[in-house]
Amino acid sequence: MRTLRYDGLYVFVYLLSLLPMSFLYALSRLMYLLLFRLFAYRKAVVIQNISRSFPEKRYREVEAVMKTFYRSFCDNLVEIVKSVSIPVLRQKGKIELTGFGVIANQIKQGKHVIACMGHCGNWEILNVLPSLFDAEMYAVYKPLSSKCVDRLFLKIRSRFGMNLITDKSVARHFLSNRNPSLYFFLADQCPAIVNKAYRFDFLHQKTSVFPGVEKLARKTNACVVYLHIVRTSRGLYRIECKKIATDSQSTGETGIARGYIRLLERNIRESPGGWLWSHKRWKR
Repeated sequence: MRTLRYDGLYVFVYLLSLLPMSFLYALSRLMYLLLFRLFAYRKAVVIQNISRSFPEKRYREVEAVMKTFYRSFCDNLVEIVKSVSIPVLRQKGKIELTGFGVIANQIKQGKHVIACMGHCGNWEILNVLPSLFDAEMYAVYKPLSSKCVDRLFLKIRSRFGMNLITDKSVARHFLSNRNPSLYFFLADQCPAIVNKAYRFDFLHQKTSVFPGVEKLARKTNACVVYLHIVRTSRGLYRIECKKIATDSQSTGETGIARGYIRLLERNIRESPGGWLWSHKRWKR
């Protein structure tokens, strides 16, 4: 039954992905009206997060950021649907890359590279990167509660050659992998366990950060970069690779985490409506 449910879901999403992008964006506008106007999906969480992060903004400015977020969120959903069948050349054409030479250079030197990012822009579009670079790539993910949806996202994310690895198995894989590789971490969620040393001022709030990325980097002297993602126009994105540390063992304790949180905040301030405000980032 589980296989039948997945097959039915995949066929439905695949057929939907064959529709023109103009139709899918029209569907996005309908979803926006339903999520924002009718059901007010996590609206209280979104308003609270934006208001606390930008205390200088008046309510109309907060509301403008909120509306942009919901529109971007719905656009992301239909763009993910389209990625089920979109040709690789068209997917490549949606992104503009800058500063990625540092990744290639570090991998040539035999080092792992950790690419940290936030839920900015359409982060799922990074699934096309294996078709652009000659390197092993692994995206770290947390399995979804729905087995069918989780399986669908695994298929979408791995479609262009991306390897998927769960958050619980990444440390063992990272430390045992002898081939210089690129690992992607979405590191802006709320840690289950709060480490006081990894609490920083972020968007005017005390915020905990996962210490695991820094510990892995320091243990192997991996290079750490930040991927700054912004939407330049509907369906198009600029992804800029910014260096955090090329010699992780020489950074002070929490230096990598501080660098990450600083660059993430810049990313959000440049495009405030593009971050995932519906996530309960400060629930602890």
